[in-house]
Amino acid sequence: MISEPLKYGSMICMKKTLHIDADLLSRAKTACRATTDAETVRLGLEALVRRAAYQRLRSLRGSEPEVKEVPRRRETPSPSAKAR
Repeated sequence: MISEPLKYGSMICMKKTLHIDADLLSRAKTACRATTDAETVRLGLEALVRRAAYQRLRSLRGSEPEVKEVPRRRETPSPSAKAR
């Protein structure tokens, strides 16, 4: 039987059965300060997706040698910032 995704607002959740080493899960939960196993897995998956996106972006570094530098606007410091 295939379970249908459960909908909570705009978020779609799916129930999955995973076999995860108890020691690894415990260390991951401590490392990310999660309170539940589900939160630990979610945070781990989000970190994995962020890392993959970073790696894809990093692979583009220097791939356009003819590109011109983008002019950037610098904000003028506020008076309170000068007093520091």
